[in-house]
Amino acid sequence: MSQYTALAGRIRACLIDIQGTVDRAVLLGDKALQTGDDGYWDGVALNLHGYYTGVEHIFEDISRTMDASLPTGSEWHLDLLLQVSSEIDGIRPAVISRATRECLDEYRGFRHVVRNVYAFNLRPVRMKELVDRLHLCFLAVYHDLDAFAGFLEKLE
Repeated sequence: MSQYTALAGRIRACLIDIQGTVDRAVLLGDKALQTGDDGYWDGVALNLHGYYTGVEHIFEDISRTMDASLPTGSEWHLDLLLQVSSEIDGIRPAVISRATRECLDEYRGFRHVVRNVYAFNLRPVRMKELVDRLHLCFLAVYHDLDAFAGFLEKLE
């Protein structure tokens, strides 16, 4: 098995796990709305954070394996998102589309908020907006990463 086939397998396995975080965020968001219990929003925040972090781990794996380069510095999360949405001539096509990058950027920003504020300061209205768009964003991510995994498998 080549490193590219192995990478494709890792991508697909991670997508299954990420689907679980998407489903959990939606479930907990629904419970928060149905019960009025704000405690559920903490779980929503954790799963939205997990969603972006899981996608970002895939991007790091691709960048290490294909690009032999990971961004550094204080803006590395944004730089990584930009890197994977760009074609690297002679190495690989863009991993994700511009539209996918734009939807993911909202979750990247929220991940930063979750890591840097107390949970009781998170805004349920904002989390509901993110949960409402989560399935569409994940479908775009899934489509792009599945296509990229197919590209990798053809490199044999």
